[in-house]
Amino acid sequence: MGRNRVVIVVYDDVQLLDVAGPLEVFDGARHLVSDGYEVLLASLSGDDVVTSSRVRLGVDAALPDVDELDTLVVAGGWQFREAAGDPALVQQLRRLSERARRTTSVCTGAFLLAEAGLLDGRRATTHWAKCAELAESYPDVVVEPDAIYVRDTPVLTAAGVTAGVDLALALVEDDHGPEVARSIAKWLVVFLQRPGGQSQFSVWNSAKPVRDRALHDLLAEIAANPAGDHRIPAMADRMAMSPRHFTRLFTREVGTSPGRYVERARVEAARALLETGQRGIARRCGFGSAETMRRAFVRQLGIPPSAYRDRFRTSTDAP
Repeated sequence: MGRNRVVIVVYDDVQLLDVAGPLEVFDGARHLVSDGYEVLLASLSGDDVVTSSRVRLGVDAALPDVDELDTLVVAGGWQFREAAGDPALVQQLRRLSERARRTTSVCTGAFLLAEAGLLDGRRATTHWAKCAELAESYPDVVVEPDAIYVRDTPVLTAAGVTAGVDLALALVEDDHGPEVARSIAKWLVVFLQRPGGQSQFSVWNSAKPVRDRALHDLLAEIAANPAGDHRIPAMADRMAMSPRHFTRLFTREVGTSPGRYVERARVEAARALLETGQRGIARRCGFGSAETMRRAFVRQLGIPPSAYRDRFRTSTDAP
């Protein structure tokens, strides 16, 4: 009893897809293997909850009544701070984590695990927009902002929303092998192992807010004209600084080097053109050559431009 039980922790204003994504993966396994999963939705009180999209979820159990489980999944949601601020809920997460073989979170559910002390000294991730906040709020957590999911056994944390599907597929692969996980991925029409990290969805997530007005204007110029002359000497001259001082200021204020920021801006511009099916974009985005753009895509997104473009092909596109 409890050997294959997955308990998904829910609360009011939980994100529906944080719950439904993993749930569909585990349910897929139930149709493929004899020892599939028993999935329970559990809230602190045992009452049904209403998601942030106003969908009511039927709850199977109250957390204090759950004694046996294999996998604990903590979903995220818009009210994750309020949930993490509930001592009774946090205490139940600690208790259940001690009983579970593995503890996991989806999206901002990582904040609840961190509040319970379950991520102390561990590597973890969350939605790209909240990674900086997680690192600042819980300095004992080693945050990996670009990961789709992070495995620090026996704790696994997934990035934003749909990354819960990636996480659940990884758990199914651990339990039942790659063929079962691959079959479920095919049914759901998703990657078994998604190429690239979170940066493929928001390449700006690592840049810090900039207060210096001149530097702010320079960043806007880079975004507006990625093919412009953005070599360090040229940018330093526009800022009326020495290249050395400019590089030091830029890195401190923006959180990354000028060269890396410019490359990311150019990849962002190229992505937008690739998504609309345009071609011959390397020089238009400041790369100089297709090979330079290919290397930049692999560095930033983990995949070449051709693979990125293929994601946006329709059934009417020419091969």
